[in-house]
Amino acid sequence: MKYYIIAGEASGDLHGSNLIKEICKLDSTAEFRCWGGDLMENAGGKIIKHYRDLAFMGFVEVLLNIRTVARNLIFCEKDVLEYKPDVLILIDYPGFNLRIAKKIHPKGIKVYYYISPQIWAWKKSRIHTIKKVVDKMHVILPFEKGFYEKLNYPVEYVGHPLIDAVNDKSVLYKPHPQLDAILNADSRKVIAILPGSRKQELTKMLPLMSTLPVLFPKYQWIIAGVSWQATELYQKLIKNKDIKIVFDETYSLLAKSHAAVVTSGTAVLETALFGVPQVVCYKSSRISYEIAKRLVKNIRFVSLVNLILDREVVTELIQNDFNAKKLVEETTKILNELHRNKVFKDYEELKTILGEGGASAKMAHSVINRFPK
Repeated sequence: MKYYIIAGEASGDLHGSNLIKEICKLDSTAEFRCWGGDLMENAGGKIIKHYRDLAFMGFVEVLLNIRTVARNLIFCEKDVLEYKPDVLILIDYPGFNLRIAKKIHPKGIKVYYYISPQIWAWKKSRIHTIKKVVDKMHVILPFEKGFYEKLNYPVEYVGHPLIDAVNDKSVLYKPHPQLDAILNADSRKVIAILPGSRKQELTKMLPLMSTLPVLFPKYQWIIAGVSWQATELYQKLIKNKDIKIVFDETYSLLAKSHAAVVTSGTAVLETALFGVPQVVCYKSSRISYEIAKRLVKNIRFVSLVNLILDREVVTELIQNDFNAKKLVEETTKILNELHRNKVFKDYEELKTILGEGGASAKMAHSVINRFPK
C-alpha cells in the first residue's frame, strides 16, 4: 500500500517514525511519502517537506508567514493527488492538516487522523469539519474518547505514543557521546533545560532559563538542543556561557537528570514519564497570548500532565508568570525532597492512567485492517 503521512512538528516526526516502523511489520509492500523530519526519513519515509520549514508558533507568527502557509497548502494538495496514496494519515498539526483533509477527502482518498486536534480546549466547531472529512479519528488521551462520544462521533483510543517512545531502549541507550563527555568531567547532579525546538520558542525562553545556573551552582545545567537549529543561535541567546549543550540527546539527558526546566509542549509529558520533577514555562507574543486566552474555554491548565490528572502536579509559569523571581522560587521547590516525593507519586498515577503503551502498533493495525486484503 501507499501511505502519505503529514507531521508538522518534532513530536509528530517522532510519532510518525514509530508508526512507519509498525506499518512495515504488517505491510511488506508499504511505501511512504511524508511531511516530517529526520526520524521519519530514517524509518523509511521519503521526506517532501521538513517540519523545520513549517513550525510557526502563535497567531501573529502564522499571519506573518501566511503566504508561505498558503504555498505549502497548494503544493501539498497537488503532491498528494499526484502520488495517489491508498490512505492519507494526518498527525496532529490541525491548522494545516484539516485544510488538507478538506481538499483530499472529496477526491476519494481515505483520511485517518492520528493524535486529535485539541478541540476540547478550543475551536470545538472543528468537529463539523472532522465529521465530514476524517474517516477515522485516533485519540491518545483517555478523556478524548468520552468527549467525542458526546459529540456523536465515534473515535478509537489507541493510548499515548510517548509511552512507547520513552520505553524504547534502542533510543534511550544508543551512544550519547556529547552527554558522556560532560558527565565524565563533572559529577554534580544534572538539571536539564528543555527550551523547545522552534526558533520562536528558543528566543522567548532560553535567555531567562539560562540565568539559573549562577543561582544554583551546586548543580550542573545542560541544555537539550536540536541540531537543525544553528549552534550560533543558542550561543547568542544563552546568558551564562559556561552552560553546556547537547544536541539530539534529549532522552539520554532526561534519563540522567535530577530536575528540569521545560518549555510547555510534548516535552512536559516526556519529562514526567522519565520521572523528573519539573517547572513548566511558556511565553508567546502578547497578542497571540491574548487571543489564545479568549479562545480557550474552561481549561485550567496548559500542560498534559496537569490536564490528564486534572490537578496541578507541575507548576506552570505562563506568560507574565514566567519571570526571574517565580522561576527561581519554583526551581527551588522541585529540588526539595518532600515536594519531589509527592511529584513522584503523582507521576506514577499518570503512568497508570496512560496504560502500557502500544499506540503505534494499534494505529498501524487500525489503518491496515480497514482495507480489504
